[in-house]
Amino acid sequence: MKILVVQGAGMNMRGKTQTEIFGTMTLDEYNKNIRGYADELDVEVEIFHSNIEGEVINRLYDANDQGFGGALVNPAGFSRGYPALTAAISQVSFPVIEVHISNPVRRGPVSDTATVSLGMVTGFGVFGYYLALRGLRDTSKAR
Repeated sequence: MKILVVQGAGMNMRGKTQTEIFGTMTLDEYNKNIRGYADELDVEVEIFHSNIEGEVINRLYDANDQGFGGALVNPAGFSRGYPALTAAISQVSFPVIEVHISNPVRRGPVSDTATVSLGMVTGFGVFGYYLALRGLRDTSKAR
C-alpha cells in the first residue's frame, strides 16, 4: 500500500517556533520518524510538504491518478479558510486521515478539512502519524 503524507503550511517551522505547543522536533525529524513507522508497518510512503495550497491540491489529485491507497494530511496552517483544499480532499478516491501534532480543538475551531476526512488523530505528537498509518493500512485490509 502506498500512502501520501502531506505536511501543510508552516510545518517547515516546527522545532523553530511555537515550541511550547509543538515541541522541538523539526520537520525533517518528523519525516524520519514517519519513514520508520512506514517500514515497521510494511507500507510505502511519499512525503510532500508545501506552504502553497495549490501545490498541495495538485499533489493530492496526482496521487489519486497514480493509484495511492490513502493519504495522511497535516493541514497545519491550511486548517481553516481553504475551501479548495477541503474540496480536493473530498474528491480523491482514497481515504484521508487528518493528523495534528497537538490538539487544535483546544486552541480554537475544528479544522475545515476534518469535515471531509475519514478520521482525525490529534494530540499524540509524532506518534499520531503511526496511528494514522496503521489505521489506513488496517482499514484497507478489511475492505
